[in-house]
Amino acid sequence: MKTALAFALFAVAAVAGAQDFPKLKAGLWEVTMATARSDAQAPRLTTMCLDDSVQQEMYKMSTGMMSGMCSKHDIKVTAGKVTTHANCDLGVTRMQSQSVMTLTGNSAYHTEAHATFDPPMNGMKESNTVIDGKHVGACKSGQQPGDMTLPGGNTINIRQMMGRKN
Repeated sequence: MKTALAFALFAVAAVAGAQDFPKLKAGLWEVTMATARSDAQAPRLTTMCLDDSVQQEMYKMSTGMMSGMCSKHDIKVTAGKVTTHANCDLGVTRMQSQSVMTLTGNSAYHTEAHATFDPPMNGMKESNTVIDGKHVGACKSGQQPGDMTLPGGNTINIRQMMGRKN
């Protein structure tokens, strides 16, 4: 779950930081994540209240994390498509990942990510993750930017996870 959540955060953060195309539309986003692994669960739905400041903070957090863990992290942006390649050290495990995110304007995206782990991480040698995000309207009443509702119904705030207060 942590690896899939990291893919999702990096995917959203990549969009937030790239200067060559529009930022994601502010408001409530539904993100469906499916991972093809032997122990994979059914696709997981997460919702997130997003604004420009949260996107920028997520980008800064992810690039900071990657600079400390990754010897390579290349992002290429071309006409509505973001391609990434990364080689990262996750403790004793070396992760190599590639992803392609295809944007539909600033209101939807589809990401396909593949990662290999050497040695396997928690028994996992590779992971294929598909993430689909779409803007569904305004944030719900009472939601703060950064509020994320997880598949089990628990709500966390990305800013609090990053050590910031709302």
